[in-house]
Amino acid sequence: MEEKIGQTAGKIWKTLKKNDQVSIPQLPKMLKEKDTLTYQALGWLAREGKISYQSKGKRVFVSLIKPDK
Repeated sequence: MEEKIGQTAGKIWKTLKKNDQVSIPQLPKMLKEKDTLTYQALGWLAREGKISYQSKGKRVFVSLIKPDK
């Protein structure tokens, strides 16, 4: 199961690299993955400090953290 979560985290990273910012409910649809697996992968990336969350009204978006230059 950890391997699948890691693979999904990689898919999320690639998706966010292309799209900059995505609303959380959109991610499972974009990845064609189950909600629970997508949310576990988001947790993985958050734990590694690779993503940030932003609230806009009632929606929550996720994006990659830009590395300091």
